[in-house]
Amino acid sequence: MADLLRLLLRVAEKAANVARVCRQEAPLFQLLVQEKTGDDKNKKFVQDFKTLADVVIQEMIRHDVGVKFPEMADFINGEESNKFENGLGESVTVTVCATEEETAALLASVLDGDHTAASLLARAIHQDPASIDADTDGLKVPLSPSELGIWIDPIDATSQYIEGREEVLEEGRLFPSGLHCALVLIGVYLRSTGEPVMGVINQPFNYKDPAGGRWKGKHFWGVSCGSINVCSESRPKAGPAGGLSAVLSSSEKPVVKEALTALCGPDKLMYASGAGYKILCVIQGLADVYVLSEGSTFKWDSCAPHALLRALGGGVVDLKTCLQSGSGAEAELTYHQPHTECKGADRWANHGGLVAYRDCSQLRSVIAPLKGKL
Repeated sequence: MADLLRLLLRVAEKAANVARVCRQEAPLFQLLVQEKTGDDKNKKFVQDFKTLADVVIQEMIRHDVGVKFPEMADFINGEESNKFENGLGESVTVTVCATEEETAALLASVLDGDHTAASLLARAIHQDPASIDADTDGLKVPLSPSELGIWIDPIDATSQYIEGREEVLEEGRLFPSGLHCALVLIGVYLRSTGEPVMGVINQPFNYKDPAGGRWKGKHFWGVSCGSINVCSESRPKAGPAGGLSAVLSSSEKPVVKEALTALCGPDKLMYASGAGYKILCVIQGLADVYVLSEGSTFKWDSCAPHALLRALGGGVVDLKTCLQSGSGAEAELTYHQPHTECKGADRWANHGGLVAYRDCSQLRSVIAPLKGKL
């Protein structure tokens, strides 16, 4: 498992590098932000370049993990389909090839012959990242790769990624929106039970070097399996009594905002973009809980950060189940079974909403005022 964790940290950094390259290299950035008009409006490749960046990252992770752990290859899933239609109406399946040149040729066929953009992307995909500093030595977890599956969210909070507002982050403070909300999320779960057992989060735009203007990322990881709970983040110190804080989406239902304003006070109710980032805020202790009443997140959004929260003694639960049962124990989200009555991405939605928390007492405090309101 330590080998798998090291590999996921490395591929997450590669993914972060692709995300940075798409913003830093002019030919790629122009595709990323370009809106099509007139006759070009129905041509897919430019409009969907963000989707292509997502797919490229997803397939790169799938490729690299599948090479090292072939027994996992059929259980590596992500948000995006890897089938594209180019401007000529040709269907192209995006994969990572054996060489940079072959990958560039494949991408050029998706990008209607834009060889400059295809070559820049292929170079980022095949480039090895700088070594990752993570203290994983001595980590022994009694699981085999054949027991595990993976959920990938290549770029969570894509609207923030494309908008690209820059923030200088400060320790201990939540920043509601900006490039730092865009995250690479890789979660590992047990195929038999759906429990999240390992998570890697990479924040590609954590710090901008004032000298060179280049972005540097930050990574977070956690392992939670039986009695083994290890996390790159330490458990935040408890805040003052009665000082519960919550983070929500700005589009959350008014009834939830009102109930939590009464519980936390207006100063401790915060808003932020991106499901992954909001759960990361709970992991970092910038908020005590994240509450979402809608079924608008998916397994790929929550699996990775859920594993980190479990390693810290917290979790992510289904809000609807919690409200019905009054307990969080049996409401923990799992990641192995689709909702067979649904179609497409909805098969993997967290339909009952969710609560991400670090401490069971905080979970109980949040559930109580929401009972009977939803």
